[in-house]
Amino acid sequence: MRRAHTVEQVRAAEAALMATLPEGALMQRAAAGLATAVIDLLGGAYGRRVLLLVGSGDNGGDALYAGVRLARRGAQVTAWLLSDHAHEGGVAALRAAGGGAYRDEPTTRAGRTPHSRGTNPPFDVVVDGIVGIGGRPGLKQEAQAALEAVRGVPVVAVDVPSGVDVDAGETPGPHVRADLTVTFGTHKIAHLADPAAAACGVVQLVELGLDLPDPAAESLQAADVAGLLPRPAPDAQKYSRGVVGVRAGSDRYPGAALLSVGGASCGLAGMVRYVGSASETVKQHHPEVVGAGRVQAWVVGSGGGDTAAEELAAALADEVPLVIDADALAGLTEAPAYAVLTPHAGELAGLLGVERDAVESSPLAHARQAAERFGCTVLLKGRRTVVAHPDGRVRVNATGTPWLATAGAGDVLGGLVGALLAAGLEPFDAASAGAWLHGAAATLAGEGGPITASEVAHAIPDVLRGLTGR
Repeated sequence: MRRAHTVEQVRAAEAALMATLPEGALMQRAAAGLATAVIDLLGGAYGRRVLLLVGSGDNGGDALYAGVRLARRGAQVTAWLLSDHAHEGGVAALRAAGGGAYRDEPTTRAGRTPHSRGTNPPFDVVVDGIVGIGGRPGLKQEAQAALEAVRGVPVVAVDVPSGVDVDAGETPGPHVRADLTVTFGTHKIAHLADPAAAACGVVQLVELGLDLPDPAAESLQAADVAGLLPRPAPDAQKYSRGVVGVRAGSDRYPGAALLSVGGASCGLAGMVRYVGSASETVKQHHPEVVGAGRVQAWVVGSGGGDTAAEELAAALADEVPLVIDADALAGLTEAPAYAVLTPHAGELAGLLGVERDAVESSPLAHARQAAERFGCTVLLKGRRTVVAHPDGRVRVNATGTPWLATAGAGDVLGGLVGALLAAGLEPFDAASAGAWLHGAAATLAGEGGPITASEVAHAIPDVLRGLTGR
């Protein structure tokens, strides 16, 4: 499990640890991990040209002491001090190690400044130590100018990219876009939730030995999903393994029925039932699917058109867990606690009465708001899908590929989550595991290239086989 904590939680844990360590020991641990990450990125230290952008916070100190270690390994290290209050000990140590530290725009030994243009940039890497996790979102003009001067050079962010909103996972102002973020002690929410996560690049965690409370957000890993997957008992039969029903598709969108059934027919449930106008088409492609009858979970709404509200009412009457998607979300005013809502940003905006841009700029906050308002699990689809529980718990999914943004992919996801519900998972776990499996199947199916929703559905059993053998 990848766990993320708030700034307040991290600060409290760091203070408790520092009380047991010699002064400065925690910063030296962080600096050692940061220097190692930079060396790994560059493929070595000797002769490499490193620029540190240093603000007034502790992460500026981390950057400076990492620079000391790099300089001792033969790197040419230059610090551009963007504050009059940069870490004094770190500045002195860097100069003593042979590095340079300047309040104005620095130059390399070759006399080139960051603004120098040519075939080769004046630095091999930039270390962003401008603003730490306690800083306000956004960047001052001087920091923006410094970043513009090194545009095109790979950036390593210290703890978080400067300028992002760490606890909200948002980017309300100018901010760093890193290629690599080296964080300490634990992940922060900005590392998991978009749009801040998109600014982090690859995230590398340096352990510090912090004693941390329950996380503010989580991200499932393969082992977590493997542990959640339902497995048949030795005496299992198709009914005991769960029956999932699908009420999706219409005369206009028969493909939605096929894709929803495709997601549900991944093997996790013992039986799939289909009720709707696309019965004959479904039977041609999925001969194992049967008609109406008792179910342990419903999937409703994908491609339902004008009949979606009627199908939703019928599914709700059974009082079993259900996935409410697409057309069934339109006009929704309440939902049972055992439901999973699966909107994209536009659909969630309609449910909450806000603009789509607002949801896209702060998906975590809006998913939590919707979960609280409707009193059920909300799965907000996106590059980093957010699963929110009404009690405040949240999980962010990191699997998938940009190619997953394709028509019908959400229909497959709804069917998959429905199968997990029918097999006995709680809504929060079913939505979280379903999002992970969906993204993993897309990655497997695409092999780095384009995919269709049908290919994602076909790849789910292969992903499951890889997990159930663990």
